[in-house]
Amino acid sequence: MSQNQDSITYLKYKNLEDMLKVIIYSAQSALGLTPMLYHINYDNQQILFIYTGAVGSVIVHYNIQNEKPSKKFIELKRLTGQFSFVDSIGSDTLSLYIPILELHSSTLTFS
Repeated sequence: MSQNQDSITYLKYKNLEDMLKVIIYSAQSALGLTPMLYHINYDNQQILFIYTGAVGSVIVHYNIQNEKPSKKFIELKRLTGQFSFVDSIGSDTLSLYIPILELHSSTLTFS
């Protein structure tokens, strides 16, 4: 990201379930966009994050995990918000299958 850090708002969630609700909400919006889910090891912390917003205003939603995700996807139930880590995309039409994208580095500053 080449944006000025002043235009970025960081929202740190107490748990991953609450952060994933942002994905459900976005997917059910009129645009139907599903934010990407990223993983990065930042200062020896395992961080999962998404970002939303428009030009000039970015919101980074993140949660610090105890360990690196062991699976490549999250299966997120649209109706209940329950989730599980899975190895591949499944066939449940009431679930979103969100890839966990591994980042090598980022210009974002998590605190």
